[in-house]
Amino acid sequence: MEALFKSYSENNEAVLRAIAHMPTQSLPVLIGQDFVQGLTDADYMRIAVYLAQKSDEEGGCPIGAVIVDNTTGQIVGKGHNTLIQEDHPYNHGETSAIRDAGRIDFSQTTLFTSLSPCDVCATLLYMRGFSRVVVGDVTNAGGNEALLREKGIQVDILEDKLGIEQYAKFRAEKPDQDLEDWQGLSAVKNQCG
Repeated sequence: MEALFKSYSENNEAVLRAIAHMPTQSLPVLIGQDFVQGLTDADYMRIAVYLAQKSDEEGGCPIGAVIVDNTTGQIVGKGHNTLIQEDHPYNHGETSAIRDAGRIDFSQTTLFTSLSPCDVCATLLYMRGFSRVVVGDVTNAGGNEALLREKGIQVDILEDKLGIEQYAKFRAEKPDQDLEDWQGLSAVKNQCG
């Protein structure tokens, strides 16, 4: 089947949103290899931000991630934080994208995450051998970039204004949910008294 979007197709917000929301395994029907070759790091980051927005709209924490094959540029995994939606303490954007990608060799991939990874996600990224991680927001959270670099992962910061604003709004409106996502329910209970 021929892909809907090709090299001559316009790359715009609607297309990037469609990529974010289409199941990963169905993406070849939507975007052809020639279209994929035109995607930039900023495009992949924006897809991660749209996934974060999806989580926020579902009542969850606005964090999204996309895994890209370094050779082909194809998206091999994507996900968003579902801590609240699935009642699961470590379904973060990064872990959801890794689960979506499945059992692959991550050493030839780049993970784009809308927010600096937590300790658990950072550990998983170096345990799985990612070659590169691109972080879209170190304004609202940061700290594990140095750890990832120490473990031999190339880390690039590519802050996305929409993602930064989205997470700041979430943190202001739902501080307990933000704290739970980073430190668990015990931290929320300890904060309350």
